[in-house]
Amino acid sequence: MALTGRAGLVAAIGIVLVMFAPQPGPALAGVCLLLAAAIVVDLAFAGAVRPLRFHRAGDTLIRLGQRAVVELVVENPGGRRVHGLIRDAWPPSAGVDPRVAKLEVLSGERRRITVTLTPTRRGDRSSVAVTVRSLGPLGLAARQGTHQAPWTVRVLPPFLSRKHLPSRLARLRELDGQHPALVRGQGTEFDSLREYVVGDDVRSIDWRATARRHDVVVRTWRPERDRRVLIVLDTGRTSAGRVGDAPIPMAGAAPSGGGLLVRPDSRPAPGWPRLDWSMDAALLLAALAARAGDQVDFLAYDRTVRAWVGGASRTELLSSLVNVMAPIEAELIEADSQGMVASILSRAKRRCLVVLLTDLNSAAMDEGLMPVLPQLSSRHLVLVAGVSDPRVASMAGRRGSIEEVYDAAAAEQAQLGRRRITARLRRHGVEVVDAPPEEIAPALADTYLALKAAGRL
Repeated sequence: MALTGRAGLVAAIGIVLVMFAPQPGPALAGVCLLLAAAIVVDLAFAGAVRPLRFHRAGDTLIRLGQRAVVELVVENPGGRRVHGLIRDAWPPSAGVDPRVAKLEVLSGERRRITVTLTPTRRGDRSSVAVTVRSLGPLGLAARQGTHQAPWTVRVLPPFLSRKHLPSRLARLRELDGQHPALVRGQGTEFDSLREYVVGDDVRSIDWRATARRHDVVVRTWRPERDRRVLIVLDTGRTSAGRVGDAPIPMAGAAPSGGGLLVRPDSRPAPGWPRLDWSMDAALLLAALAARAGDQVDFLAYDRTVRAWVGGASRTELLSSLVNVMAPIEAELIEADSQGMVASILSRAKRRCLVVLLTDLNSAAMDEGLMPVLPQLSSRHLVLVAGVSDPRVASMAGRRGSIEEVYDAAAAEQAQLGRRRITARLRRHGVEVVDAPPEEIAPALADTYLALKAAGRL
């Protein structure tokens, strides 16, 4: 049972009448009895909410920044109409609209209610419950009941770095010697034979083919294919930090200068977690490597394996990655670097490119990855990529007040720690990419292309 605002208004009017009544005691009793009788009558004639049945249909998969439409069908098998309000409860991050809707279902009929979701976070968003409030004819009281009508919408990563893919694919085609300009790429894998032209490297001459054809023939090369790329995502506590001031992408909004989308009300939101930026970079690298003919696997790890994608085909790779990435959240625990390296070595028997997306935090790296890094770099080519916080660089340049000077000193110390870790990693033969949030994905893709052009994969 629930009382409405009209019941409160009637009670207030009754109190005013009691105040002016010659005998307040009997008047108060009379008002209370009349109000209680009216409430009982209202409840008696209100439609029952327990027999109601609910069915759902609509979207189950969307990207962050898109809108999902979910339909809720209310069926009334009871003998009276149900007139009132219905609330479809979703988590606040689901962005449900409308939260409360009017409901009018006659006996034996159905009504369809459309709910629009605009999620502000990736992951699974599930309906908690459906609450119906059936009003009586007087509008003083209502029957209220809660029903379970489960439905889940999975919000996938938005893959904002997709815009960088065409330019990197063009560079890959040029690297492979398939560019329309017929520029031959560098590499160590044999591609084909062709006649010698002035300017060719004499070291590429194939003397046996030259002898057979009685003409000078050279070999052409291309970057290696069918190599393996293992992308490892650190989901420990350092990945939970929010970096930058990038707004959350929203459907139908205008692009901002940072390449993301701005909320319709133009209010800036906190930056994404470092984990989300790393996911975006991983998706761009995976798409590029798959088009290059490499086998791409994915591992998410902190103290245990959070997700694993192995052996996916080129056509299924991206869909598999975004599906396993969607529910991953940063765990507020220290990552087990030794367990991570052991998990990598158990899955990568042959030499491959291991791309570790983590934070280049000097304290965490000194105690975690650095002691076990030689085990990994001795067997595989390792590339460590970290997302830097642009606000730290901004703090380092401010000197306007005493507080800003102290902040600048702390920022300089943090940047010095990242540079020191970067230098130590490179002395171990590890490639390092350290870039701001909007630049980490293209920088990682460029490093991959550079390694492929140099024949290091």
